[in-house]
Amino acid sequence: MKINLFGLVPLAAALCFAATTTYATPIPESCQINGIALGCQAYSFKEFSVFEAIDKTAAAGGKVIEFYPGQSYGPEKPGAKFDHNATDEMIAAVKARLEKDGIRAVNYGVVSIPKDEAGARKIFEFAKKFELYGITTESVNSIDTIEKLVKEYDIRVGFHDHPKRANDPKYQMWDPNYILSVVKDRDARIGSCADVGHWFHSGLDPVDCLKILQGRIISTHLKDEDATFKVVPFGAGKINIAAILDELKRQHFAGNASIEYEANWKNSVGDITQCIAYVRGLGAK
Repeated sequence: MKINLFGLVPLAAALCFAATTTYATPIPESCQINGIALGCQAYSFKEFSVFEAIDKTAAAGGKVIEFYPGQSYGPEKPGAKFDHNATDEMIAAVKARLEKDGIRAVNYGVVSIPKDEAGARKIFEFAKKFELYGITTESVNSIDTIEKLVKEYDIRVGFHDHPKRANDPKYQMWDPNYILSVVKDRDARIGSCADVGHWFHSGLDPVDCLKILQGRIISTHLKDEDATFKVVPFGAGKINIAAILDELKRQHFAGNASIEYEANWKNSVGDITQCIAYVRGLGAK
């Protein structure tokens, strides 16, 4: 029997969405797959609108979604982008689609957070409207403003890592020790958005990196890659996704794991479905 995933919201997914009460609440257990709140980074569907990204996340079996700034809003508003500048009308429409599909929005990024409090506050207000668990950024220079607003809004912030840059030695976010140096003396709600693929690309062992940042993992971008750094379905590459998930659970990780599938851009739902099935299968062993 085939089920139309766009037309039917499974009970667990509905509970995942309905369990939200205030923006500062933890991600409910009903959003978890094998003990991890699992879904998609909307950037996996960058060729599509935010509404299509939500639909495709549901179709792949995900429970949560992480928005990113600048995704197409949709044909209803040609040329409009979905980000923290969205109107209340746009936000209401996106919320309605989330509820329809049984998907919970949990994070937003990677977004630049300015030092200017008014500009930064706009991002936190957007996160509050969606009752997000966290925000993802690389804006280290805005750490003082970020910490002030984290305390005020009770919304977490994770610093994201891109790969090491041979032509830019000043870029340090690839190094988990550097991220730890940035966050260790700050509010406990400030930590790392652990992009395991970028760590692998930098020649690091993602599990070792997670251990370095123990207690400070706010969220993660999950991907598997082959020896050429091409993104592949979980279990088909060189990144030990099972060991990563085990380490996150050992640390009592309470954030979101966003599958960021940067390949097969036009038709990735099948590949992402395989990734989610792989995670679910690990729990069945």
